[in-house]
Amino acid sequence: MFEGGEGAPKPGLTAMGFAQNTVILDISWEEESVLPEQREPLTVMFNQAIEAGIRLSGGSDEAEVSVMLVDDQRIHALNLEYRGVDRPTDVLSFALQEEMEEEPDSGFEDDMLGDIVISVPRARAQAVEYGHSFERELIYLAVHGTLHLLGYDHEEEADKLEMRHREEEVMTLLKLGRA
Repeated sequence: MFEGGEGAPKPGLTAMGFAQNTVILDISWEEESVLPEQREPLTVMFNQAIEAGIRLSGGSDEAEVSVMLVDDQRIHALNLEYRGVDRPTDVLSFALQEEMEEEPDSGFEDDMLGDIVISVPRARAQAVEYGHSFERELIYLAVHGTLHLLGYDHEEEADKLEMRHREEEVMTLLKLGRA
């Protein structure tokens, strides 16, 4: 990404100043409208966004996240199955770190945070609706999903404000803030 010189990260650090190789990201491109030549730069952006969301939220120094990019039919089926909502949505998150009172302490940390599922058609439509790029919308949805994996929600107004603030903080860091 950087060849050195001004703006290059310090050795051992990413462009955002985080330690390298802290996030293991598995991306599944199930929706095929994103062309192969678009996937590599988007993968870099997903890595940066998810890492920034985790770091700025005080998450683990090492984490693993799975991202699935799907069509409306697939996310609709998942939304119905897991949330009981009979329509497509833009993003779903399935956290694996949710604490249960009945769970015994296992004595070890599992770095797998969970899965994020993003609807590519919803991202395209919302990018047009909100007047910004498709790439920005995909990355915003990844950040939103990451924050859900870390325990953020937007059910109560105070929680919603905190989550929105964190989303904008990450997007600004990535230079993808609102225009």
